[in-house]
Amino acid sequence: MRVKVCGITQVEQLSILPELGAAFAGLIFYPKSPRYVLRHMTTSQIKKEATTNKVGVFVNASIEEVLQMVDECRLHMVQLHGDETPKYCEKLADYISVIKAFRISETDNVNWRIREFSDVCDMYMFDTEGAGYGGTGKKFNWDKLQDVVVGKPYFLSGGIEPTDVNKLKEFQTKPEAKALFAIDINSKFESLPGIKDIGLIKSFTDQL
Repeated sequence: MRVKVCGITQVEQLSILPELGAAFAGLIFYPKSPRYVLRHMTTSQIKKEATTNKVGVFVNASIEEVLQMVDECRLHMVQLHGDETPKYCEKLADYISVIKAFRISETDNVNWRIREFSDVCDMYMFDTEGAGYGGTGKKFNWDKLQDVVVGKPYFLSGGIEPTDVNKLKEFQTKPEAKALFAIDINSKFESLPGIKDIGLIKSFTDQL
C-alpha cells in the first residue's frame, strides 16, 4: 500500500522518506498552515531533493503561483485543497498531474461532489470536512465511499493514525477500495506540527 507523508517541513525528513517506505511527500504551500513549507525550506532546497515524489499542496492559489512553485521546486504533482473549480483544474492539468481534494461530511453525496471533476484532474483525495482548509486530525466515515463511481485513483486521508493498520487492511478488501491509490498521513505521525516521528512512520509502513 503506497503512503504519502504530508506536511513535511525538514530537508532531512524529506530525503529519508523513501527509506521509510513512503512513496510521496506532501509539501504545503499555504501560508496559513502551521506546516507551510517555505517557512522552513527554500525552493532550491526542495528542488534539489530528487529521491521521492514531491506533491505540492495548494489552497486557492493563482495558477501562476502554482506553476511558479512547480518549476522552482521541481514538483511532480499538485494537490488542490481549496475551492478550485473544474476549469481551474483543467488548466493546471495541461502542465502537471493534479489531485483534487474533497473534504467529506456525513451528509455529502460524494458522487455529486466529484462528477464535474472527472475529466479535468488525474486523481482525487478524500479527506475530512472541517473548519477552514487545514486537516482536522479526524476521520470521515469511509462508508461514504460505498457505491461511489470514483473512476480514477484516489488518496485516502483524514486522521489516519499508527493504530489503523488493521482497519486499512480491512478497507482494502471492500469494493470501494478498488481505486485506492495511496494512504495520506500527517498529524498523527508527528512530535510537533511539521516534525515527523520517523519511528512511527517506519513501523506503520512495515505493517501495511
